[in-house]
Amino acid sequence: MQDVFIIGAKGIGNYGGYETFLKKLIETDRNNKQIKYHIACKYNGQGAMDETKLPNAKTIDDHHFTYYNADCFKVDVSEKLKSAQAIYYDIAAFKECIRQIKLQQIKHPIVYILACRIGPFVNKYVKQLHQLGGQVFVNPDGHEWMRAKWSKPVRKYWKVSEAGMVKHADLLICDSVNIEKYIQTTYAKYHPKTTFIAYGADVTASNLKTDDAKVRAWYQQHNVQENNYFLVVGRFVPENNYATMIKEFMKSKVDKDLVLITNVEHNQFYDDLKAETHFNQDARIKFVGTVYDGELLKYIRENAFGYLHGHSVGGTNPSLLEALGSTKLNLLYDVGFNREVAQDSALYWTKESGSLSDLLNKTQQMTPEQIESLGKKAKQRIKDAYSWQLITEEYDQVFLGNK
Repeated sequence: MQDVFIIGAKGIGNYGGYETFLKKLIETDRNNKQIKYHIACKYNGQGAMDETKLPNAKTIDDHHFTYYNADCFKVDVSEKLKSAQAIYYDIAAFKECIRQIKLQQIKHPIVYILACRIGPFVNKYVKQLHQLGGQVFVNPDGHEWMRAKWSKPVRKYWKVSEAGMVKHADLLICDSVNIEKYIQTTYAKYHPKTTFIAYGADVTASNLKTDDAKVRAWYQQHNVQENNYFLVVGRFVPENNYATMIKEFMKSKVDKDLVLITNVEHNQFYDDLKAETHFNQDARIKFVGTVYDGELLKYIRENAFGYLHGHSVGGTNPSLLEALGSTKLNLLYDVGFNREVAQDSALYWTKESGSLSDLLNKTQQMTPEQIESLGKKAKQRIKDAYSWQLITEEYDQVFLGNK
């Protein structure tokens, strides 16, 4: 039996990349008798875990529940820490892993850390784990230090922290070939041991129908019609190129809407974007808030005319995989991460003025057969390289020491 402790996600669920990853990994691997999962979850604060909303989870007490073959424990976080909460949470979770390993006398445990938040502090706990016969695996995520939402001091911390995590990890599991190359090149002096395992997705259709009440209610609320909108789904941050997508869409001649599913509440970026683009003067631009219902979101993706993806930072992006698995026509920002994933199943644009607006105009002349062909290629790409079954099997090989 291999015990695998996973820390760094807020919990197990359908929203958030790491949270979705844990849900899919455990669901897919639930009958595996060779691996026992131990999952750290947030007890309180933003994004706190509520297992009553997770089907098949069984509550043991207010800090402990099970989910298939995973033993899940909740970690208290002081809300006074504000921006330092995530760092405290990961350290506290690592300490709890070590406590449980000692208490249960677990042999050769693995602690898998999602993201690089605790690099300056991690060495102490890695040493403790090594003394117990364990190993530390790290998922370095994307280039967090490049994200515009962080101030310069915070970006500097992220870069230093990334270096610390790479230096002290026994293995780095990269969800992008580009990220793996970056780790090997940038941190060559540490001789990092890396492997590539992608993020996963599925190509199953939504179980909702056109005349379902929740479907009709959403479309009527936002004055949107099936197959008559381009869709954007993602975090509302500058590096996802919202400004470029909106300005180029406004410049285009398409007679469809641009539906943006993202959280813009109390957001300075939203106000800045409105001042820069005046998107509020274009009736086609529709910010519709978030959609937490997974089946409804899948239906909305399936019935979009096209999907715009502007992410410029990170590895394999979950929202891109979901789009390729659901939407036929995908227009992606031309960067290595996105080309690596979609290959020839999508169309690409750059930040150059006119690039996206010209591409949008050209899509209006595409035949249904051309669009259908791209959709089939996109779904096949997901089946071939990104299915959760394939991803889980690769994780099993790594956790059991066979890869």
